[in-house]
Amino acid sequence: MKTIKDVQNRVEQFVNERDWQPYQSPKNLAMALTGEVGELVEHFQWLTQEESANLNAEQLSEVQDEMADVFIYLIRLADKLEVDLIQAAESKIKKNAIKYPIEKAKGNQTKYTNL
Repeated sequence: MKTIKDVQNRVEQFVNERDWQPYQSPKNLAMALTGEVGELVEHFQWLTQEESANLNAEQLSEVQDEMADVFIYLIRLADKLEVDLIQAAESKIKKNAIKYPIEKAKGNQTKYTNL
């Protein structure tokens, strides 16, 4: 099974082969990530809840490509900033568990500040 580090290494190789390092600053990567998230969202704009959960094969393929772009830019940014995404996710889940205790948040979509 591939790890995030395996993918980071492959992306770094791809970038190095094209001499794109000078353009891969954290600022530029964050901006590119935002653009890719926007492209992902475009596929769901104007769809109903049901339609968004039942994409046809072509739609799903396009969404998958956009999700991959988001993932690639995110792991590239993490690599540049030396952020361990697994550790960061685990830490954030723990913080969210405190902000959203089960007894207050279960079945409730309210933001933690209003629980």
